[in-house]
Amino acid sequence: MGRPCPDRPEASNSGKKALKVIASSIRKGNVIEQDGRLYVVLSAENIHPGKGTPVSQIEMRRIGDGVKVSERYKTTDQVEKATVEDTNFNYLYEDADGFHFMNTDTYDQVQVSKEIVGDAAPYLQENMTVKLSLHDMNPVAITMPQRATLEVVETEPVTKGQTASSSYKPAILSNGVRTSVPPHVSAGTRIVVMIEDGSYVERAKD
Repeated sequence: MGRPCPDRPEASNSGKKALKVIASSIRKGNVIEQDGRLYVVLSAENIHPGKGTPVSQIEMRRIGDGVKVSERYKTTDQVEKATVEDTNFNYLYEDADGFHFMNTDTYDQVQVSKEIVGDAAPYLQENMTVKLSLHDMNPVAITMPQRATLEVVETEPVTKGQTASSSYKPAILSNGVRTSVPPHVSAGTRIVVMIEDGSYVERAKD
């Protein structure tokens, strides 16, 4: 009576237990637990200097207040990786409280703060499917699609003699983001851009 079951890992399904992993295995989008706080990884780079110890340079944003921090670990250091569940959600709308999404399977709705969405906010489009990382049912990170289709609302007109190989020209997209487009692209053209940096990929096929 009351004897612990040896087969059951302690707190395995509480969602709170962090997993110790080596720093070199941390990737963008992972959630790290440090000093009792959660951080979402913005970028992770393993640096191998010619001499000396290889290190992992990790840029993170603290969940809760949005403060960005930069940490440098030895690649073999142990880091606490929080247990998160990645789930697909559809974007619904934005209001003063943040961004609202709906679980595509359960139809549950969640609210995501502006700090978590960050620079991706202008690219959110109604019904766009994104991946939200949930920790204890709370959204802690968002993974956007790689690309978005947007309209060019402002750019320099095409001038005679310009070719596709000429240098790119500045343009403003329908979501307010500034980018650069090839000379042959004019205002009113729908284009595909990379969400990560807003860079031009191609003219939209639709």
